[in-house]
Amino acid sequence: MNSKNMRPIEIVLVEDNPGDIVLTQEAFSEAKVLNNLKVLRDGEEALAYLNKEGQYQDMKKPDLIFLDLNLPKVDGREVLEFMKSSEHLKDLPVVVLTGSDADHDILKAYDLNVNSYMVKPLNLEQFVNVINSVESFGFSVVSTSDG
Repeated sequence: MNSKNMRPIEIVLVEDNPGDIVLTQEAFSEAKVLNNLKVLRDGEEALAYLNKEGQYQDMKKPDLIFLDLNLPKVDGREVLEFMKSSEHLKDLPVVVLTGSDADHDILKAYDLNVNSYMVKPLNLEQFVNVINSVESFGFSVVSTSDG
């Protein structure tokens, strides 16, 4: 597989915890997934991005979203519900990365057709494994020698 012919996948991380953002950035730098990672720090910013409002009007539609449920301003649950009720966003793959292991959150997320639900904290190795599993969403994974 020639990585020169592959376009990076556009990934949005919606996360307000600085430590989790750094962990995610490190994991993506170690993973075998060619990507552009955009970090949004609250649910309000995520909705503006997804609606292409204001500073986000020219942004590409993401290929994949990593979403925390416990966000400031607009809760991640509301962002997820918005996405899954939107005709142009409902098929967008979503991985929930959250501190909540509450049954109602897990069941609600899967009712809204998330692709995966991961409870934090994850260590770097676990997270790299999660990222490398995006191949199952239909994205190309490059070998470490290509990336």
